[in-house]
Amino acid sequence: MEYIGLYPMWYEPGVGSGWIVGLIATVHVLFSHTAVGAALFFAYLATVSYRRNQPELLEFIKKYGLFLLIFSYVLGSITGPGIWYSTTVASPRGISALIHSFVWKWATEWVFFVIEVVGVYMIIYLVGKVDRATHLRISIIFGLASYGTMLIIIGILSFMMWPGKPEWFVEGGYLNGFYGSNTFAQLAMRTAFMFTMTAVVGGVVAGAIKDAAFKKEITRKLAVLGMVSTVTGGLMFQWYMNTLPETAQVIFENRLPDWFGVSLIATLGGIFAWFAATWLQPRLLTPSIAMGMTVAVLVFGLWPEEVARESLRKPYVAGQYVYSNQVIARDVPGLDIQSEIPLLEKKGFLPTQVFVPDRLRQVTPHNALEAGRSLALTTCSNCHSLSSTGMRPLARYFGGNSDVAMVKTYLQGALGTGNTIYMPHIPLNDAEAYALAAYIVSLSPSPEKPVVRTAAAPNQE
Repeated sequence: MEYIGLYPMWYEPGVGSGWIVGLIATVHVLFSHTAVGAALFFAYLATVSYRRNQPELLEFIKKYGLFLLIFSYVLGSITGPGIWYSTTVASPRGISALIHSFVWKWATEWVFFVIEVVGVYMIIYLVGKVDRATHLRISIIFGLASYGTMLIIIGILSFMMWPGKPEWFVEGGYLNGFYGSNTFAQLAMRTAFMFTMTAVVGGVVAGAIKDAAFKKEITRKLAVLGMVSTVTGGLMFQWYMNTLPETAQVIFENRLPDWFGVSLIATLGGIFAWFAATWLQPRLLTPSIAMGMTVAVLVFGLWPEEVARESLRKPYVAGQYVYSNQVIARDVPGLDIQSEIPLLEKKGFLPTQVFVPDRLRQVTPHNALEAGRSLALTTCSNCHSLSSTGMRPLARYFGGNSDVAMVKTYLQGALGTGNTIYMPHIPLNDAEAYALAAYIVSLSPSPEKPVVRTAAAPNQE
């Protein structure tokens, strides 16, 4: 018997495993982007300080740096491994695809990160303890190393959406997979918005400055940085959208909520207005209000953007060949990888899964709901919640339909043929399609339930 060896699915019943990953990743983006923007901002401030003989700017660097040690480097160092852990159990084949393609790139990023972590301590604690030229060089090296980490990670994130060149599928090679038009567009967009985050979070420190004149100077520097980066980021977002594959464009137009575009403009407008207000009236800036703005950027800016980016690359999770449900969807000769769809069409899903209990490998009237739940966990749960809460509840997509035959027809018609661009190709045989349809109908709050004899469902697969 041939197996495709999908790992047991990690399913979090409250909100879904995808949202757990998304929550950790979104918070991490706030920490990491703020740190990178601040590193470059510190290099600028240090240069101005030494050229104009303004030691108070070095004091601001020191205070902002000390704040970042907790805000970005401690909390970021917690959420960073949190992303690795959660994605490894939620999307093991997706992570494997990235590691096999970019292991040396990731190793390089970690080298830059070590330099960054050492640099943030040096730039803070060596103020006044080394000569100006040495401290300025440390500031510049710190800023460049920090930005280097972003450059590498953005290349990997772009590959997750779309490999840089079509030759990658045939030839492999990280240069073919890494550098594409989407890479540089996303880098430009994120570079702009990282300065926006730096300016927002910097207000927490600037708002506590006692010297009115110096507070006004720093507040206005942050406000100018924030206004310019917010406008630039909005323009770069348009460039980024134009570099997305056609399927992503279709998903953006048809699958994202109607309010997404309006909310994005409103959020950018609100951030710009905040910076404009603090430029005109620096006394408006206080640590508590700045922290409130930080939370607002996280909730209304970063979270919708990250959710949208994840949605746009569906049905894939990496490189346009690994489906969100971990099935290999196409041949990749460059990595000696073959599509698993033909085997699934020939043998079925349940018989080819290593970790499915033997009693569920064949659907019977006695195990149909249990087998359907197993199929839902394997094929659906990475993108859909199996409860009434959380990420895209599965039952909601069928409108409470209690007709198992109709749901089965949809599963085999739309998903079984691969004609739905935002859903994986799921080649279910008749028995499996019936079992999955019966389970989906059983999730409906409708009083009508499918008449199916079933054994008790297991706690986990």
